[in-house]
Amino acid sequence: MTQEKPIIITIYSKDECSLCDKAKAIVEKVAQDYPLEIEMFDITTDPVIFEKYKYQIPVIAINGEIKFISKVSEFWLRRELANYN
Repeated sequence: MTQEKPIIITIYSKDECSLCDKAKAIVEKVAQDYPLEIEMFDITTDPVIFEKYKYQIPVIAINGEIKFISKVSEFWLRRELANYN
């Protein structure tokens, strides 16, 4: 039996971001069906990243590649992850 390599999902967010909380909930729901490793990245910890994404969060990266900016839906996330299987 081979173990699937996890797909790394990075959620760029910050405290008190309701859209980020919604995006995280969607990713966690989808993680029940895909081998995901979820990483949270607080944009306030990096001035360069903060300037880049401060008006665009949540930003979702899959295996290091930005795929969703400002919003994510379960449908589109599942569709994107289908490309990784």
